[in-house]
Amino acid sequence: ISPVPPYSREQPIFTTRAHVFQIDPSTKKNWVPASKQAVTVSYFYDSTRNSYRIISVDGAKVIINSTITPNMTFTKTSQKFGQWADSRANTVFGLGFPSEQQLTKFAEKFQEVKEAAKLARDRSQEKIETSSNHSQESGRETPSSTRASSVNGTDDEKASHGGPAEAHLKSENDKLKIALAQSSSNVKKWETELQSLRESNARLSTALQESAASIEHWKKQFSACKEENDQLRGKIEDLEEQCNEINKEKERNAQLSRRLQELETELQDKELELEELRKQGEIIPELMSECESVSEQLQAAEKKNKDLEEKVRTLRTEVEENKHRQTNLKTELKNFLDVLDGKIDELHDFRQGLSKLGVDN
Repeated sequence: ISPVPPYSREQPIFTTRAHVFQIDPSTKKNWVPASKQAVTVSYFYDSTRNSYRIISVDGAKVIINSTITPNMTFTKTSQKFGQWADSRANTVFGLGFPSEQQLTKFAEKFQEVKEAAKLARDRSQEKIETSSNHSQESGRETPSSTRASSVNGTDDEKASHGGPAEAHLKSENDKLKIALAQSSSNVKKWETELQSLRESNARLSTALQESAASIEHWKKQFSACKEENDQLRGKIEDLEEQCNEINKEKERNAQLSRRLQELETELQDKELELEELRKQGEIIPELMSECESVSEQLQAAEKKNKDLEEKVRTLRTEVEENKHRQTNLKTELKNFLDVLDGKIDELHDFRQGLSKLGVDN
């Protein structure tokens, strides 16, 4: 909201952007930021009142409304910062520029506007003095004509009758006329200032109303945004819960995947064991056939051993029976027994071999 309506007499003559500061009213030393960011700062010229102002608006707030007077001075305090004092606003304004060139341009324009304001003031004073002189001359002529019409007699008579009193009255009348002219000039000046204040008050009232409307609008938007923010927070919480469930599901899937890999590894191991068992199963029939063959041989040897043992027992029985009967055949029987003992030893060795073979099998 601009403090200068579109239909105003004032027109912008120079515009720039800067950070606005005001001096702290309590300490008169520290700077207080008047804007959160760089804002537009403009010089305005009022052709009707022949005056210049510096105006800056931040949103709906007027942060600079300074009328430039010839007594003002813009001071550069650093390469990018400058300031000036406004006695009417009872404050000191400071501007921080992005570059030194912008500060220099603003300072030059301030000096130009200051000189123009001084020139305008001088012209207005000349006009006031001229109008005052005219009024004084007309005031001098009026009393003399009045006196001429009101007093009877010649000039010599007037001079002889009321010279000193009339001169004193004339002097007092001239002083009153000068005071009246000055008061008229002051009244006009005050009327101009009053009109300016009324216009500024009207602009500020309009800006205040628009600012109040904007505040209500922004309050509604803030409530809507807050409600929308609450809804979004609820959605975010729901999404976070869903994300937690998804993460848990992912963890379960990861555990199942690890378990599946372990089962696949165990299955491969079981398949290898099964293959080994299959190979061993192919060897078992051969071993069974060999065992059956060895068992048959062992049975045959045992049967043969039993037959031999039976024969040995029979022979021993015959020998015992023939001991008593055939004493004469001792020599031949001894030889036969020696031979028989050798056979028995061989048979015994053979039996041990069969027994050993059976144990080994």
